[in-house]
Amino acid sequence: SSNHKDIGSLYLWFSFIMFLTGGAMAMVIRAELFQPGLQLVEPNFFNQMTTVHGLIMVFGAVMPAFTGLANWLIPMMIGAPDMALPRMNNWSFWILPFAYTMLLSSLFMEGGGPNFGWTFYAPLSTTYSPDSTALFVFAIHIMGISSMMGAIKVIVTIVNKRAPGMTWMKLPLFVWTWLITAFLLIAVMPVLAGAVTMVLTDKFFGTSFFDTARGGDPVMFQHIFWFFGHPEV
Repeated sequence: SSNHKDIGSLYLWFSFIMFLTGGAMAMVIRAELFQPGLQLVEPNFFNQMTTVHGLIMVFGAVMPAFTGLANWLIPMMIGAPDMALPRMNNWSFWILPFAYTMLLSSLFMEGGGPNFGWTFYAPLSTTYSPDSTALFVFAIHIMGISSMMGAIKVIVTIVNKRAPGMTWMKLPLFVWTWLITAFLLIAVMPVLAGAVTMVLTDKFFGTSFFDTARGGDPVMFQHIFWFFGHPEV
């Protein structure tokens, strides 16, 4: 379906499933931290849980829930018959399950899944990371594409599909927050894509963006990452 309410519900159900998945990982983390010393899981698996828990909660639970609410509410709040670009709206949802399937499947690869924290700082994500980093980067790219398509449809809907008489100063606050969020997403998502691509080339293609020994700078990774990270949060 390309109906905005159906897609909104899909987003919300997906978000709920991801919330449970990320929550299960949080339980592993908490159980391991319950007493000092090693109890349940190996340190590397603990690190993988920490990383994937963070990514799933931010990109898989919080963001799709907010997008699902936008899909449901924005057309009704501004008197529009549907979201603009309905097929792109549909596509922005349906690439998400595949991104998260990839991210979760990386946990079963040789060497394990991403084990460098949800902020994936270099050199942990470059020099010291497992080969599944490539899968992780691809999953992040797909999440970013989904977010940008979501942002585009929100902007086009709010600018072009308001009912007659629904002036800018009559828009509900929720619609304004989403309009601003959408512009922020379009500004910062390509920056994250650049950061993870630099991680990918540092790890697999011999570049040295973040390798101090060869003239790179790991702190540059943090600057690029948080240029994305704070507007996103």
